[in-house]
Amino acid sequence: MKPIKYAERGLAAAAGAIFNSIQAVNKYKPNPSFTPKWSDKPLLKSWQKSKPTLGWPRVTDSLCPNCVIEARESILNGSQDVSVLVNEKVGEIKAQIIERDGEIWMVKDCPIHGHFEDVMAIDSKFLTHIETMFPGRDIPSHNDEKLHNHGSSTIKYGRGAVLTVDLTNRCNMMCDPCFMDANQVGFVHELSMEEIKEILDNAISIKPRRQMSVQFSGGEPTISPHFIEAIKYSRKVGYNSVQAATNGIEVAKSKEFCREAAEAGLRYVYFQFDGIGNDANSHRQVGNLFDVKLRAINNLHEAGVEIVLVTTLVNGINNDQVGSIIRFALDNPKKIAFLSFQPVSFTGRDEAITAERRLQQRYTLSHLAHDVKNQVGITEPTRDWFPLSLMGAFADFADLVHGANSEWGQVSCGCHPNCGVGTAVMIDKETKEMSPVPAFLNIPGLVKDMQKITDAARGKWMSNLMMGLALLKHYRPQNAPSQFNLYELFKKFDKSFGLTGKDYGKVSGDRSKEDIEKRRSDRWNFLFIAGMWFQDLFNYDFRRTEMCIIPYGTQEGEISFCAYNTGIGWRNIIEHMHQNATVAKWYEEHGRHEIFAGGKDVPLSDATHNLKLNEVDLMRPNKPHMEGPKTAHEEMVMMRKLYNEMVLKQQAITTDNADKPVQIQGLGRKKEAAVASV
Repeated sequence: MKPIKYAERGLAAAAGAIFNSIQAVNKYKPNPSFTPKWSDKPLLKSWQKSKPTLGWPRVTDSLCPNCVIEARESILNGSQDVSVLVNEKVGEIKAQIIERDGEIWMVKDCPIHGHFEDVMAIDSKFLTHIETMFPGRDIPSHNDEKLHNHGSSTIKYGRGAVLTVDLTNRCNMMCDPCFMDANQVGFVHELSMEEIKEILDNAISIKPRRQMSVQFSGGEPTISPHFIEAIKYSRKVGYNSVQAATNGIEVAKSKEFCREAAEAGLRYVYFQFDGIGNDANSHRQVGNLFDVKLRAINNLHEAGVEIVLVTTLVNGINNDQVGSIIRFALDNPKKIAFLSFQPVSFTGRDEAITAERRLQQRYTLSHLAHDVKNQVGITEPTRDWFPLSLMGAFADFADLVHGANSEWGQVSCGCHPNCGVGTAVMIDKETKEMSPVPAFLNIPGLVKDMQKITDAARGKWMSNLMMGLALLKHYRPQNAPSQFNLYELFKKFDKSFGLTGKDYGKVSGDRSKEDIEKRRSDRWNFLFIAGMWFQDLFNYDFRRTEMCIIPYGTQEGEISFCAYNTGIGWRNIIEHMHQNATVAKWYEEHGRHEIFAGGKDVPLSDATHNLKLNEVDLMRPNKPHMEGPKTAHEEMVMMRKLYNEMVLKQQAITTDNADKPVQIQGLGRKKEAAVASV
């Protein structure tokens, strides 16, 4: 260990003693919380934060998968009015969350449709650890009555972290899974620029008015004619972060398009990325999809857009790719800023999944934590992973320091602990040496001390001083990368939350190319590895819905991500209400957009890249093998085949073929049908 590391250990010990002495005074005379301009309610002390019922066994409110689908169909066909969703508890049943053989399960019974159950965690100790670390809910939502009015699905707490706006339901791919069933609903739903502006204008009226990342999604947002203008307008109304959830096809095809989006204010791309190599992406049915991904990453980085790799994980399909994707990020630290793993949600195209395939393909956040350990050899599931909502404690501290006159609150991830988890790795961009952040920073201890600072509510500089002492107290220099030091730790923290006012490069709408390069010049990549598990009808929990941090901005207000895409299915209803035209009529007026499916290649004028690839990962030595149908389409083909074999042939025997004079063929069919029906 370097001599400087010994000195830092000594400083850490001294800082701990000083911090503890200050807190002995602080806890007796805390200042009252102030009410900031961005909220009509005061900042919450840690002990004032409410929490849902956690642990197990516990009872919660859920949904019957079959009742919900029946109710949705009755609304879509006009036999019931949509107001029933606001005024009644449609399809709602109680569910129990229990421990069974070291796992956590949700079990529920509908008096009409019977019993349902699904696994929530394969490791009860992991989920216990995550729930124990939950810091509490954010300030209750207010001034939101017009936008949050969706019955049991209404969002009740905080402001959220990502405002998702679907620009169109058209897409240039035909993925399975697809939670919105893009290109398959028979009509086009596409927002006009006026509707986009109204959604964004409405969004800033809700309090607490926190910074959010406006995410344009779809379908495929880059094929919307309003994509660029929507980015510009988001920046205009004051949002510092604008991102696009994209498959990358359009940005791979055109550097100019990337530059135009970056100049408009696109800061991040939430980039669909299912694995390393074309084989790991083959379930998307695009022949050269991985080549498209690599070209897109190059183009986006060159244009100044940061990249978040987003992976939908399906057990038996691509769960082997967790380690491969993390190694890809570690090998390319100058270009990959964030990893978001999303265990599959069986909705959209997969809502009618068979119970057998659902249990085979189910993947949970606990699977993710164990796969990171087993496939990469880093982090301990019950020590180094935390609920995403733990970041709310950091936001609370930053809100205190920025003061009562700040126009916006900090981004705050106040979601339910069952919704999302995360860990982080600090990477030296030059040498690629890395260390998991929880190895050299005691996160639980730091958060507890941070809450003490926030609760004391001292002034900006006294709070910053105490925060510096807390960071020192919980820093373990011997476990940090060799070139990492206390100065880099303080700088990272300051850069993330803007505590001192130092210029690290602007992130606001008027940022320049120089600002982007200034922020990128940081030697250290704080690679965040997140898991975000969206609900489906089999594990639905209204306690999660009411705390949603990823609301959808729609023509009917803001709706929880899970209530919109699954739950009662507000997406189907709202898009049906506000559809532009049938697909046939749209094609007649606008022409067909190109769709890449069935193994079709995306034409690339230049497929070169300068990313480092792991040769072993490209070979995919641990590819999973799953028996039976793997997608909704394959299930449909199988069911059609069985129907043809067991029903249509039997009908042929008892009708047309029964009166034919030649009996040999009929007897043969009769025997065949009998065998099939056994």
